[in-house]
Amino acid sequence: MASYQIMLPGKTVIGPGGVDTLGAEATALGAKHALIVTDPGVYQAGLIDPVKEQLLQAGIAFDVYSDAEPEPTLPWIDATAKELRRDSYDLVVGVGGGSSLDVAKGLSALLTYGGNAADYLGVGKVPGPVIPIIAVPTTAGTGSEATRAAVFNVVEKGCKLAFVSPYLMPRVSIVDPVLTYGCPPNITASAGIDALVHAIEAYVCNAANSFTDILAVEAIRLIGGNLRTAVKDGSNKEARGHMAEGALFAGSAYANSGLGAVHGLSQVLGARFHVPHGVANGLLLSYIMEVNISAGLPKYAVVAETLGVATQGLSPREAAEKGVETVRALTVDIGIPVRLRDVGVPEEALEELAVATMEFERPMYYNPKKLTLDDVRGIWQKAW
Repeated sequence: MASYQIMLPGKTVIGPGGVDTLGAEATALGAKHALIVTDPGVYQAGLIDPVKEQLLQAGIAFDVYSDAEPEPTLPWIDATAKELRRDSYDLVVGVGGGSSLDVAKGLSALLTYGGNAADYLGVGKVPGPVIPIIAVPTTAGTGSEATRAAVFNVVEKGCKLAFVSPYLMPRVSIVDPVLTYGCPPNITASAGIDALVHAIEAYVCNAANSFTDILAVEAIRLIGGNLRTAVKDGSNKEARGHMAEGALFAGSAYANSGLGAVHGLSQVLGARFHVPHGVANGLLLSYIMEVNISAGLPKYAVVAETLGVATQGLSPREAAEKGVETVRALTVDIGIPVRLRDVGVPEEALEELAVATMEFERPMYYNPKKLTLDDVRGIWQKAW
């Protein structure tokens, strides 16, 4: 058997009412003064109220930072860390979508060690343990609650880069689907298709292993079977619960295997044209699946079957192709665009996007098929 390593949060609490354990978990971490990090939408929706109540009941002082940006940049997080250094925190609680959780991770490193955000970009640049992090997702999407990465928009390079360190893994992750019940349909759709991309790429990438395969396939099943319902009927508690679990499993899978060309292209698209990450991933997924099929046929056939395609009597290629059609139909059904022109990308930008994609090495490295510049040009052109 092949050797591999697995890294997961120190503790994960899953299920309705999970947020009610936060006070006890914070106490167990020895917290006396916590920083709650969230974004304006989550704050206005009152989703940090149960977090504040838990800290109050535990006798833990806290401050709230509610201005996390949806596409955080390095200058912005540097300025935010400078502002927050006036206080001393021994716990950071991230509440929100992936950007809020990534900001919480980034601030934890900067508040612990100082310096500038650029100092921590890349793998292994965080020098040691950081202020403990509790991650509380309010969307079923990024899986940031299960990863050791914090992603930021590096404007001058026209792409997104990350702090990647085992020290950024949350000490506690609380996945409470109740916090997702009020998530608007468009956010449910973009977050959910993002989670499906994570699951599929984790499964087919060339760094997958038997542990991540189990998580990824179950994530595909849960997300594929519940995303339409969660978008169309956000009050469906069963669908919301399955989506929260699926996003967690997908995040745990890709954090321990890798991603692929969908992320290579989508992060360039997001950085240059400000297309939200989940929308960019969903738009590009089916086009890249088409190109990758030849390099991962057996697994793409499993993806199709897991998504509900009736594969009996079909060859693996026929099944895999049906899987591509199924993914594209799902994307359309939940309102995610499937053409670049529909998100404001002019045709004359395609060459620049193709060249920039080839410079974004990390996710492209793990793609099941080694893509040439001509391959990438073809994907961008077909998606336009």
